[in-house]
This record gives sequence, C-alpha cells and structure tokens, in this order.
Amino acid sequence: LSSIWNIDAKHTTIHPRTIMKGSGNTKNSSQGAGSSSALNELKETIKQQAAEIELLKKAAKQAGPSSSISKEPSHGHGPPASSDVDAYSSTPFYRIAFDRVGWLSVFLASLSLTALVMSSFEHTLSKHIELAFFVPLLIGHGGNTGGQTVGTVLSALSTGSITTSDAPRIIAKESMSGLLVGSFLGLVVGLVSHYTLGISAHVSTIIFFALPMISIVASSLASVIPFVCIRVGI
Repeated sequence: LSSIWNIDAKHTTIHPRTIMKGSGNTKNSSQGAGSSSALNELKETIKQQAAEIELLKKAAKQAGPSSSISKEPSHGHGPPASSDVDAYSSTPFYRIAFDRVGWLSVFLASLSLTALVMSSFEHTLSKHIELAFFVPLLIGHGGNTGGQTVGTVLSALSTGSITTSDAPRIIAKESMSGLLVGSFLGLVVGLVSHYTLGISAHVSTIIFFALPMISIVASSLASVIPFVCIRVGI
C-alpha cells in the first residue's frame, strides 16, 4: 500500500487553477450562505410585522369605531366628539330654545345698557343730532370685531395651536390688532362722513377716535371670553 501511495504521489500533479477554483467556490458558497441568511431574517421580520398588523386590526374591530373618539366634550381642545354631534341632531327644538334663552337674556340685558347710556347723554345728542346716526354703526362694529376675535381664538384652541397658557400673549395681540383695525376704519369713516356726507368736523373727529377704542375693548373682551369659559369648564 505504501508503494502504491508513493507512485500516486509522484505521478499526481495539482494545478494552481484548480486550487483557485476551489477557493473561489468556497468564497461563493460562503457569500451565498450569508445572503440567504439575511434573506431569511428579512422574511422573518416581514412575517412578524404582518402578524402584528393582523393583531392590531383585530383589536380595532373588537374595540369598535367609536373607541378612538373621546366621548367627553372638547371645550376648545380638539374636534367635537361624535357624541356631541349625535346629541345635537337628536335634541328637539324646544330644548335648544330653552338652552339658549338664558344666554340670550344676558346679552339682551347688556345691550339694554345702551339705552341707559344714550339717555344719560340726551342733552349732548340733542345738540348734535347727527351723532346719533352713528350709534348703530359703532355698536355693530363692536359686535363684528368681537365676533371675529372669538371665532379666531376658538379655532386656534380647537386645533391645539394655542393653549390656556398663551392667554396673555393672545389677548395682547388681539388688542393691538383691534387698535390697528379701528384706527384704519376710523380714519376712513371720518373722512367719508365729513367730505362726502357733510357731517361736521368735530363729529367726524369723534367717530375717528371712537372706532379704535371700541375695537380695543371688543377685541380684548372677545379674546378673554374663550379662556375664561375653558377655565370654568363651560
């Protein structure tokens, strides 16, 4: 056996190309094994994620469509809950009227103060009757300014862009905005009333200064009201 082995060893030659091919095959096999293992790991990850998604879908179906919507009133901190919408649609008209009559009575009582104020200035109005023509304009401007401010603040609160901690900054900003708007409109109304309608210069001047003051008061109060309502839980 040893002689045969020696003969085979003498006559056997190993070429370098054969060695290189063998090493190349070894490398390719190792790279293929690595890529196949990475592919298997990726498949396992996809399977796990798919299983998690199925579990979430089952949990969402069991919880129902209304579980993600809070049943508590938003009070300006988010979109209205579905329970509020359903309650409004099912509420009869007389219940809505009873709910609103209280606040409307308060507003009516506050507006009736206008008559008291005008009666106290009856002597002045009798001398300058043209000033009484602008009373509805001034009252309407105050209501419009306050309505726009309330709507803006409530919209910002409902979207979450501001919170109750931003109240001082918002009130100051709305007051300055009211001053700017009132000054511009006062200048326009004063000039038009004097040069177009023939109103006296002193009455036009009063209108010019009255509109900015009304705008500041209306904007300030209207920006305070939403924060106060949230604070007391209305």
